[in-house]
Amino acid sequence: MAQKTEKEETEFKVPETITSCINNCGVTGNPATNNMCQKCFAASTATTSSAGNLPPSSRSIRSPKRSFPEEPVQIANPPASDQTTPSEAKRVVSRCSGCRRKVGLTGFRCRCGELFCAEHRYSDRHECTYDYKAAGREAIARENPVIRAAKIVKV
Repeated sequence: MAQKTEKEETEFKVPETITSCINNCGVTGNPATNNMCQKCFAASTATTSSAGNLPPSSRSIRSPKRSFPEEPVQIANPPASDQTTPSEAKRVVSRCSGCRRKVGLTGFRCRCGELFCAEHRYSDRHECTYDYKAAGREAIARENPVIRAAKIVKV
């Protein structure tokens, strides 16, 4: 086996035949795009796909940009009596169940189902109704089932 020299390994090999775009736009063409540049290829596939005279196998692999049919937009203003006033449509503000402080996105949801601030998030800091001992017993019982061996008959 012949080893390659360091020059051969690092040498950049340029293909001998560089073809320019068949539309003579000055950019090199690609054999995968019928010797056209990307811009000319996209333009030619757009015109041929709109004409629809090519079979599906010779069309571009890329899907064309989707155009959705435009539907008439109906903007109807409901009567003024049906509109809700700002006092009727109140925003839900997330507050700590212990101190009623606004918590926003930094609130902690406890296993008892309430929302708490950082000060009241632990079960010993608020009056938590969740039974941690019973949940622990159930988890242990579920993970460690009782296994009893079959009785052995003595001869």
